[in-house]
Amino acid sequence: MKSTKQRIIATLIAFITGFIMFSLANANTPAENKAAGEKYLAENAKNPGVTTTASGLQYQVFTEGTGASPKASDNVTVHYKGTTIDGKEFDSSYSRGAPATFPLNRVIAGWTEGVQLMKEGAKYRFFIPSNLAYGERGAGRDIGPNSALIFDVELIKVN
Repeated sequence: MKSTKQRIIATLIAFITGFIMFSLANANTPAENKAAGEKYLAENAKNPGVTTTASGLQYQVFTEGTGASPKASDNVTVHYKGTTIDGKEFDSSYSRGAPATFPLNRVIAGWTEGVQLMKEGAKYRFFIPSNLAYGERGAGRDIGPNSALIFDVELIKVN
């Protein structure tokens, strides 16, 4: 059994290691992240098949669905994969082996807007500017402040 001093030292080492890892993962400043996202989205908008909405959300349709379209107040069941603009995956229902179900009005604005464009059975890719994602606060250690994000989304069911 570890002594109290050993537990305190182990806790401090774990905290410092976590802080260093967080700092390295978010080494870009919020301004650098915002500029990189804006540049990426400006170039991406030129790609064939990419549509940009009035809010700045960009999307690409892989498969059109034939089922119901959700409203913001609906619950949806989806499969998805989220990456940063440099391709780093930060979340995936596919990796977990099960789709996710959630209220559409309880997620980032880019999701709320984008998924409402879909019908059940559709597969889209969303390119989400930082102001429609996590904005200045970022999210966790993988999504820095002002980061643009990319999501592949398959709308399975409107609940």
